[in-house]
Amino acid sequence: MKDWSETRMKKAGKKEGKEMGAVWLWLLGAGVLAFVHGQPHSALVDKLVEVAPAPNNQLSEAIPAYHKITPTITSFALRLYKHLASESPGNIVFSPVSISCTLALMALGAQANISTQILEGLGFNLTEIPEADIHWGFQSLLHTLVLPSPKLELKVGTSLFLDKKLQPQKHAVDRIRELYGALAFAANFTDAAATGRQINHYVKKQTYGQVVDCLQELSPDTRLLLLNYVFFKAKWKQHFHSYQTQKQGRLSMDEKMSTHTPMMHQKVMHRFLYDQELACTVLQIEYSGNALALLILPDPGKMGQVEAALQPETLKKWNKFLLPSLLDLHLPRFAISGAYNLEEILPHIGFTNVFNTETDLSGITGQLKKTISRVLHKATVDMNERGTEAGAASGLLSQSQSQNTTWTPHSHFNRPFLLLLWEVTTQSLLFMGKVVDPA
Repeated sequence: MKDWSETRMKKAGKKEGKEMGAVWLWLLGAGVLAFVHGQPHSALVDKLVEVAPAPNNQLSEAIPAYHKITPTITSFALRLYKHLASESPGNIVFSPVSISCTLALMALGAQANISTQILEGLGFNLTEIPEADIHWGFQSLLHTLVLPSPKLELKVGTSLFLDKKLQPQKHAVDRIRELYGALAFAANFTDAAATGRQINHYVKKQTYGQVVDCLQELSPDTRLLLLNYVFFKAKWKQHFHSYQTQKQGRLSMDEKMSTHTPMMHQKVMHRFLYDQELACTVLQIEYSGNALALLILPDPGKMGQVEAALQPETLKKWNKFLLPSLLDLHLPRFAISGAYNLEEILPHIGFTNVFNTETDLSGITGQLKKTISRVLHKATVDMNERGTEAGAASGLLSQSQSQNTTWTPHSHFNRPFLLLLWEVTTQSLLFMGKVVDPA
């Protein structure tokens, strides 16, 4: 592949054969395809300039900046989830961090009015937080998430593919590299089929073989492709034992349908509460690494009520009142996935004019009238006895029983439930979804 950095492609694939173990999560976040209307520049770009990261002292000072953006990412995730839930009764899974990161990077290369709309669509108040602080916040977040951890495997990456006929703006490519760690490649989109296969191969290597055929098709009109991916792997702090798994547990998908699925079981201490006002069980499960899972199980017929009440304040109150309890837990073993065309969804939650024909990304490409026509997001999660993803939250209402009671509450996840996965250090919502059909 002459137009791309082959050395990096080879390095990216070194771990492809690595054993995945018990659980994995891959997230291909918000791939943005920009289609060009107008004449391209005549200069050819065989290799884009890659800029060294910011100096270490600058990174150190920026690390606390993620606290300025993670609450907004959580609020955005809840808004997006509610819209997805209103449109589809089935499984939901997406990565708030991945989508937010990609949209913020888009804002960096867009004209001023579109940049403002993207950042305000994410939920940022630009009178309270300057645009520069938002981008440094994302740099701080991404830098912290990928710090090495012996117990948690978390990989977040961004790649920018520009058509080789474009003349990119060097200062913009430098800035994207500095703030978002994005690798920039030149690509031949004229041969859309071959380039699509090469990009799929690249993403497959970056995600150790778990993301296959992420792009179904590319158009020869494509001029820019922005990809963000997240790979996550963790083990339960307290494993489920496979010999305790009920092979054919029954899970009610709704009032009329049910399915059989393996049901894991353990009787251990977890942070737990029952919210009497919202009629739901809230359970927090720890992982060996710096990650937590929050599972929310509405009472029968109460899913809509719980979803309507999802607010940052609800999560904070739940987190406040979660208390350690010896719990008789039954949890389905499941694998779910989701794929979304976000350009059709985001306009409903504040991104009104971002995806129209006048959107200008000349800040990146040096060419006017770039229309963003596709914003793709894919995610999948696989949970079993040895491990799963991260989660932690904040919350509402109080414990339904005293800490000192000898009663062992049952928590049987035999109907649809919500799942939130968190990285603890940054309090980042890596993943959010709903499990309706575990198969």
